[in-house]
Amino acid sequence: MQTPSLKTTPPAPWGGALFSLGFRPFYLLAAALAIGGVAVWTIELLTAAGHPGPLPGIVWHAHEMVFGFGIAVITGFLFTAGRNWTGQPTPQGRLLAALCLLWLAGRLFLLTGPAWAAALIDVSFLPAVALCLWIPLHRARNRNRFFVGLLLALAALNGLFHAAAAGTVEIPPLQPVRAGLYLIVVIVTLMGGRVIPSFTANAIRAARIRRRPWVDRAAMAATVVAFAFVLLSVPGILTAAACLAAAVLQALRLLDWDPWCTRRTPILWILHLSYAWIPLALVLHALAAAGAVVPVPLADHAVSVGAVGGMIIGMITRTARGHSGLPLAAGRLEVAAYVLVHLAAAARVFGPLAFPALTVSWLTAAGALWCAAFLAYLIRFVPVMAAPRPEA
Repeated sequence: MQTPSLKTTPPAPWGGALFSLGFRPFYLLAAALAIGGVAVWTIELLTAAGHPGPLPGIVWHAHEMVFGFGIAVITGFLFTAGRNWTGQPTPQGRLLAALCLLWLAGRLFLLTGPAWAAALIDVSFLPAVALCLWIPLHRARNRNRFFVGLLLALAALNGLFHAAAAGTVEIPPLQPVRAGLYLIVVIVTLMGGRVIPSFTANAIRAARIRRRPWVDRAAMAATVVAFAFVLLSVPGILTAAACLAAAVLQALRLLDWDPWCTRRTPILWILHLSYAWIPLALVLHALAAAGAVVPVPLADHAVSVGAVGGMIIGMITRTARGHSGLPLAAGRLEVAAYVLVHLAAAARVFGPLAFPALTVSWLTAAGALWCAAFLAYLIRFVPVMAAPRPEA
């Protein structure tokens, strides 16, 4: 009589389910920083309290939202997607935990100093991530190896930020942060073109998706040029024209994906709505460059809170569900988080634009809405991230 074979499963990595795949710890860390970073900055704004550490409060806030929060999400996404793209292992267990500790150490030293230690630790994180991603991508000869170049470009901008903050390079420290933000928007534009129409077509059979490669390429190129012009303060009329052209192309691209068909599917409409903030932000930049009463920081917050923040909350809920064995349908807490992020973006951008005398009140409201959104995410997904997949 033949002995039945026993099904064996690979041993769980060190740290259990939480450190089994990159999205689990890094999405939770990003959400925690989204709450803590904005809460600290809002309190300092209201109380005029001094900011601890080596950086002025507004510089710390901007840096942490881009090179702390944004980079944590990108890291979690790429480590998770990299395994799917290549079939090769990406960091887990002790290595993943060590990378999380390195990221956390950067956040801690930027609050406490000394500045040299903060710079050394913070700048070292992205090259470490790039190396860990390059190994599986290179082994598989995967076409997504260019993401390693994007990570290294972000690392260079972060190094330039610390050099500027130390006075070694004579540029405003916020310039490399803005460049980092715009590079992340380019990544959102690239990945959005890959996933938004495909997710929509797969979920809604009646969706009328149109793919026009020339629109995709033109929108990407025009957006890069527009943000480069904004960053380099190219004469107003040229910047306004570049931003307006990019806005039109981005809007055409979004319309090709049939956003209206997603109105009853929150896990999809969050992606479409978030992407819509990109052409809107470009229009605001065009108006600012043309001399209209539109402060550039409002345009930057349209793209950072509305586009990047909205896309992040949409993707980190979808990824957490998909890779945890849960249905790809947003629950009540997730929908609440979606709505809260976009209300935060609207309050941060349109409130000060319409009622500039109440700017501090609008900023406070936006901060509270943002923190509530990511608190809802943590409440929903901490138990999910800490547990193995149901079928495991």
